[in-house]
Amino acid sequence: MDDNESVFDGMVVFCAVVENDGFGAAARRLGHSPSHVSKQVARLEAQLNARLLNRTTRTISLTEVGRSYYERARAIIEDARAARRAVVETSEQPSGLLKASVPVSLALSCVNGWLPEFLDRHPRIRLDLEASDRMVDIVGEAFDVVLRVGQLPDRELVARRLVTSRQLTVASPAYLSAAGTPRTPDDLAEHSLIDFAQRPIARSWRFMDASGRQVSVPANPRVTVNSAEAEEALAAAGAGITRLPAFACRRALASGALVPILEAYENPPAGIYALYPSRAQLPAKVRAFVDFMVDKFAGEFRAEPWFEA
Repeated sequence: MDDNESVFDGMVVFCAVVENDGFGAAARRLGHSPSHVSKQVARLEAQLNARLLNRTTRTISLTEVGRSYYERARAIIEDARAARRAVVETSEQPSGLLKASVPVSLALSCVNGWLPEFLDRHPRIRLDLEASDRMVDIVGEAFDVVLRVGQLPDRELVARRLVTSRQLTVASPAYLSAAGTPRTPDDLAEHSLIDFAQRPIARSWRFMDASGRQVSVPANPRVTVNSAEAEEALAAAGAGITRLPAFACRRALASGALVPILEAYENPPAGIYALYPSRAQLPAKVRAFVDFMVDKFAGEFRAEPWFEA
């Protein structure tokens, strides 16, 4: 036990003696023996090099120094108790600022629409949401939780799968009626392609055949864009063929504005995960957000053929 801890323990015992008018009553309140309480106060006085209490066989009274010390000690103890209550309440009741990051396409396709319900359920939570496709540094940037799609680069983080989304190659019926439907990845050379601008300049599209063998074909896109929403809109308007995770184009698929093609060559499905720094002492606000997202993804996507809850 270091000196600071010893002084604080002595401070608690000393205040209990003052507030209970004696060593015996203080001992009963604290669950110690009277001799232990007496020794703690004596040790505290020795550490402070000051007499805090006047003692007789029947009564105790504060010295002038003791009264001053008691007033300050009581304030310190109350502050410590208040700090503990705040931490306990935060860990048990969802509250405080929740800093989260969500990919733009995921935010626009579903998460943004769910957040009012989450906030209604947890009125003590304040939300700082970054809708961004950048790979944030969860620990370094002090994010509480992030949603990510695909591979998980950091195994030190805790990952909870929310849903698995198929990776689709899609086009509009009008485009396919005019340009024909490709049957193999090689047929894409004869089609207008819409690609994501952040993919490497030396572009190729990779597929997986029925045997699990990877098939790579050159891709010379007619259009490049920097968002999944633009890819979906252009493809639905008949501008060409693109590749998207199902969650990013689910409404267009459901309405028939887009249809999947080359389904025999789909890449493995991509997981959507909630990531957070540690499972130990998980704050209630993070637990509430992750549990909410698990329920919403399962309920929203369970019946759709492009997802596995």
